[in-house]
Amino acid sequence: MNKPVSPNAIDSATAPLYAPRKAIYPQGVSGTFRNIKWALLAFCLLVYYALPFARWDRGPDAPSQAVLVDFPNRRFYFFFIELWPQELYYFTGLLIIAAMALFLMNAIGGRIWCGYLCPQTVWTDLFYAVERLIEGDRRDRIRKADAKLTVRRFGEIAAKHTIWLLIAWWTGGAWVLYFADAPTLVKELATLEAPAAAYMWIGILTFTTYTLAGHMREQVCVYMCPWPRIQAALTDEWALNVTYRRDRGEPRMSIKKADELRSYGRPAGDCVDCLQCVAVCPTGIDIRDGAQLGCIMCGLCIDACDNVMKKVGRPTGLIAYDTDINVARRAEGQPPIYRLIRPRTMIYAGIIAIAGIAMLYALATRSHLEISVLHDRNPLFVTLSDGSIRNAHTVHLINKRHDVSSIALAVEGLPAAEVHTVGQDTAVPGMPLIPVRPDQGREVRVLVTIPPRMQIDRSTMLTFRATDVATGQTAVARDHFIAR
Repeated sequence: MNKPVSPNAIDSATAPLYAPRKAIYPQGVSGTFRNIKWALLAFCLLVYYALPFARWDRGPDAPSQAVLVDFPNRRFYFFFIELWPQELYYFTGLLIIAAMALFLMNAIGGRIWCGYLCPQTVWTDLFYAVERLIEGDRRDRIRKADAKLTVRRFGEIAAKHTIWLLIAWWTGGAWVLYFADAPTLVKELATLEAPAAAYMWIGILTFTTYTLAGHMREQVCVYMCPWPRIQAALTDEWALNVTYRRDRGEPRMSIKKADELRSYGRPAGDCVDCLQCVAVCPTGIDIRDGAQLGCIMCGLCIDACDNVMKKVGRPTGLIAYDTDINVARRAEGQPPIYRLIRPRTMIYAGIIAIAGIAMLYALATRSHLEISVLHDRNPLFVTLSDGSIRNAHTVHLINKRHDVSSIALAVEGLPAAEVHTVGQDTAVPGMPLIPVRPDQGREVRVLVTIPPRMQIDRSTMLTFRATDVATGQTAVARDHFIAR
């Protein structure tokens, strides 16, 4: 006998697994947080687009671009700093500082990185500004999306996408300028003489910028970016998040209804259910539903709500940056408390300070001379016809100065040993002078020989000391002398 199936079971069985995406048309808004976002947007874009053209004098035969990733010569230049491939620990330090700064921002203000500084947010804001300028604000864009295509409407669409593509193209063009001399590469790009790789990367970045900022927009923040999931695991009850203060806003009702209830001494919330907080949200969420994955903490809903509260003569701050602790305290009639300085934030700030100080110390005491030594492995030593024993070493010298350096090389540990540097002049016995070209490295073969019948251990530690004659800087490396 068949049992009757409830309507709810039928609905649940036939319901789609994923809800269809709804187009989001964020409304323009003015206010404190919108002004902060405009200022940061202008600053970030100015730095990104203009920095490749900044100059920094490093002397003759050195690149004059302030920030340059020089792959052919394996160098990274950042104003007065020049990093070599073997100095990867500086990049490690920068990654540690960046990660801790992100954690610190999260501990203080939730996803403020997402709301104000994330490249996806910055470029999407810029694309939205172009869209509003051409097509109008939220109501106009919604109306035009459902209207028939006219010549005027086609012109608006074409103008919008043309400007989007130009912004995306210049974004990709600016990126490649960090990897070559910017003015030279711009000229080569204009005359179609640039390397094929430059055009390829400009094309890739143009496509990704146009797609992510122009079409995918909030989907990147909600579905593609891993940070919302990580942030949710890192946050705590003391972090400031954009919060709808339910204790003050509920129950929602019209202004007229609220005034009527209050006249009878009955409770009425300040929220007038105008939906302006939803209209301005770039991800289309309703902040009144509580903490959500889609909220990027941009604060635009705060501006929208404050504007409405001012118009209806009620206090601002119905939506504000607040903590979960304060939400609970207000429900109990207690005053709010804030703790920006707490163990979590102190630990993050301490790690940033330690990593920053360590990197600054390393840069301040950084030597422009480096040395490394590699012992020949086959054979480890050679016994000559007169009974003397010889070891061969490959010494690698690095001159980080932009002038030719004369390097005096001394080998210490076996006073009676004879040191011979293949193909080099010798200033004094045991002190070969080796010229090293500016900003380059050089390998030399060093032969260390002890006289016959000299009694030493099977393995004796040698110290290879390189001294820059011009600056007096020294560098030391150690290796073993093998006797048997």
